[in-house]
Amino acid sequence: MVTSKIYVEGGGDSNKLRTECRKAFGTFFTKAGLKGSMPSIVACGGREQAYRDFRNAFETASGSEFIVLLVDSEAPVDKDSDAWSHLKARPGDNWDKPPGADADNVHLMVQCMEAWFLADKQVLIEFFGQGFNQNALPARAEIEDIPKEDIHQGLKNATRQSVRKKTYHKGRHSFGILAELDPAKVVSASSHAERLVRTLLDRTSGS
Repeated sequence: MVTSKIYVEGGGDSNKLRTECRKAFGTFFTKAGLKGSMPSIVACGGREQAYRDFRNAFETASGSEFIVLLVDSEAPVDKDSDAWSHLKARPGDNWDKPPGADADNVHLMVQCMEAWFLADKQVLIEFFGQGFNQNALPARAEIEDIPKEDIHQGLKNATRQSVRKKTYHKGRHSFGILAELDPAKVVSASSHAERLVRTLLDRTSGS
């Protein structure tokens, strides 16, 4: 029986936020069809910490453990490049693939987790309520091609007049939104999210 553990970028230095991060990703994966073979979510805070924690876990994992790193791509991903090549070449990362790791051990949220929100805008409308301006969000359907800066600015502009939640805040709002997303819409809009869910379904127990 294979069990999976995902080391995810997110949660910062706050225990409360890390708990919210774990719960939100757990809810997302449950709705994606992984109930019964749920991965264990490890919220690592920053991306460097996520990589270090992943490496340590990967190097000591047993044969029945499937260890995954999940981080933002932070930039466009070349269609001819895999995730490890992207993370090695990206300025600021320069991460080496651990010996024995393969393409299934690393996955990217392109270009950031908030891109997934744009695949299910109805959740944003309901989450922020009155005053939310959907028209201020990036409109293009190819959510992985939208620069991270444009996504964050769009969320800020769209929520500026929100009565219920006020302006979007990554730590305060992001995991609440993630937990409400429809994974079917996310994987339909994001090829990297689709690969993540498909890999987990294929590689874990009960698949």
